[in-house]
Amino acid sequence: MTIDSVRGAPATAATAEPEPVQLLTPEGERVEHPDYPLELSADEVRALYRDLVITRRIDREAVALTRQGELGLWASLLGQEAAQIGSGRALTDNDMVFPTYREHGVAWCRDVNPLNLLGLFRGVNHGGWDPDEHGFHLYTVVIGAQTLHATGYAMGIQRDGVLGSPSAGATIAYFGDGATSQGDVNEAFVFASVFNAPIVFFCQNNQWAISEPLEKQSRIPLYKRAQGYGFPGVRVDGNDVFACLAVTRKALEAARTGQGPMLIEAFTYRMGAHTTTDDPTRYRMKAEEESWKLKDPIERVKAYLTRGDLADAAFFDGVEDEAKGIAADLRKGCLAMPDPQPLSMFEHVYAEPHPLMTEEQEQFAAYLASFEEEVAS
Repeated sequence: MTIDSVRGAPATAATAEPEPVQLLTPEGERVEHPDYPLELSADEVRALYRDLVITRRIDREAVALTRQGELGLWASLLGQEAAQIGSGRALTDNDMVFPTYREHGVAWCRDVNPLNLLGLFRGVNHGGWDPDEHGFHLYTVVIGAQTLHATGYAMGIQRDGVLGSPSAGATIAYFGDGATSQGDVNEAFVFASVFNAPIVFFCQNNQWAISEPLEKQSRIPLYKRAQGYGFPGVRVDGNDVFACLAVTRKALEAARTGQGPMLIEAFTYRMGAHTTTDDPTRYRMKAEEESWKLKDPIERVKAYLTRGDLADAAFFDGVEDEAKGIAADLRKGCLAMPDPQPLSMFEHVYAEPHPLMTEEQEQFAAYLASFEEEVAS
């Protein structure tokens, strides 16, 4: 007996793409799915298009600001707008989001000021928004850690005894394909499953965990991992905003009514770099990127609106102008942000004074004062 016969089919066969849930083709044609019906008015579709365009424009401005030295880092969402806007618009006021560091589109859906996102990457604040006010926790840079936070929060909702009531909420945890290799994510799956927690795990599979391709993360499609933990999983076309909305809406409703967790794998593609410190040309082919341009999430909604005479040139131009205005205000606000005082880094670290930190603060203050003394002399 060979090793391959024990393991099963080769990795290439085992990881063959299943048919994802799709409601809008890359050509902008509306299709139906028996498990995920979706009715949208023309106004709702136009609103989704506006979200997509504005989110991409914010992202572009942030990348430009980083290249100009105004931000220390930026994690672009280019290509992943539909996954974020679709899932973000499925949320209710009672739901709580646990993001990574790339969910700028979901933040937009939760009315988080984009300037606060830039402040974080500029190093002048620690987030700048109230998670409780927006139902959107602070960005998490530690890969996969937010899935445990989200699971704990979901178990808290469960213990509040509100599941199934009009005030019931659920949690949704965002993470990438690379994070599925982290122990934190697997531990979150275990806890969520055995406690039947009201949580949706939303994996944006952009196929590149920094420089590692998907086949180095898993021998099977990621959504199938849920089965091993005892809850359902589904793969959705991550570039289809309609499908992402319908699938996430159904999963969240199931969680709110006590049906437990679900894993959504949004199959998409990171069109840009992992972050602005990354060079994707070193590990992937340009032809791969070009093929995914044909599946652009914004263009397919535009094609749908045009095909159905639901929007005219004036509408599209108006959205572009609005997005440019938001980007201009964002740039202006970013450049006007005051630099924090150096000693402020010691504030809000502990609830009570900490002897070691107080000692370090005094040492740093003396160090800074030494420069003033040198100038004075």
